[in-house]
Amino acid sequence: MTRPRPDWQPPARDGVGASRVAATPGPWRTWKEFLCARLPAAPDWPERLARGDVLDAQGQPLQACTPCVPGTVAWYWRALPPEPRVPFEIEVLHHDEHLVAVDKPHFLPVNPGGRYLQETVLVRLKRLLGLDTLVPLHRLDRETAGVLLFTVQPPARGAYHDLFRQRRVRKVYEAVAPWRADVPLPQQCRSRIEERPGDAFMQVHEVPGEANAETLVELIRCLPASDVHSTCLAHYRLHPHTGRKHQLRHHMAALGLPIAGDRIYPQLLPAEDRDAAPDYSQPLQLLARELSFDDPVTGQARRFTSRRQLQALDSGASAPRAESRA
Repeated sequence: MTRPRPDWQPPARDGVGASRVAATPGPWRTWKEFLCARLPAAPDWPERLARGDVLDAQGQPLQACTPCVPGTVAWYWRALPPEPRVPFEIEVLHHDEHLVAVDKPHFLPVNPGGRYLQETVLVRLKRLLGLDTLVPLHRLDRETAGVLLFTVQPPARGAYHDLFRQRRVRKVYEAVAPWRADVPLPQQCRSRIEERPGDAFMQVHEVPGEANAETLVELIRCLPASDVHSTCLAHYRLHPHTGRKHQLRHHMAALGLPIAGDRIYPQLLPAEDRDAAPDYSQPLQLLARELSFDDPVTGQARRFTSRRQLQALDSGASAPRAESRA
């Protein structure tokens, strides 16, 4: 069941929104005991409480000895160790009172989660524009670059979300993948895909049943032979009519055309060592090139286009260029 939206929440801090936790029945008597037991990954709850960094539903600081009553809520701000900066910048393509469109780089997550907090599109954009109300309208994988939309005003958010739910957004992607003469193109890929259970949840797979994922795959051109690549590559245009997780990556791999730089399809490669320096030399060759739709609030035709170029299309490139910081 969806939790009711709170009437009040604290302002963001340095672009990071506050998190909310509700007290549950248990052996704890105070908020200090509850937080230490419920969220043990953060060892500094006593210090946060002493600083006044944990607030009640009315915005008042909770004390370590404040009684913890089941059903009451507390607000706090996530804290992570220093994150290595992703050396690529977001570019604002459009900004008005309703929408913000950005050109997302590879390697930058959209939302805070896991080990990423400051190094996310959402937090960077909130800090850049000074807008705490920004919410992404859709998702792009961390590895994918291109056009990403955010809503500005909460009252209009539902109308824009309906565009995606009702498939009234026209989406165009580009990819670089192997070229195969035995794969007829253009081709409509239709299948039912679901997440795998257990440890393989990172990958989706096809299951019997009515199709829930549909992609039109077109060939743009074959790429010239290069000493950098051991296989013949081609430039593709992808038109997803649905928006399932990893839909484009899975459909291309199912055609025998796995997207260059993909560490998940067709084979899930080991996760990168967290203690090693990040490797930005092999970005996934997938780009959200264009989004277009009729605006449900203003009625105008909207079209947003990425200005980025896939690395594999730059014949002289061996690594993506780090962009200057704004």
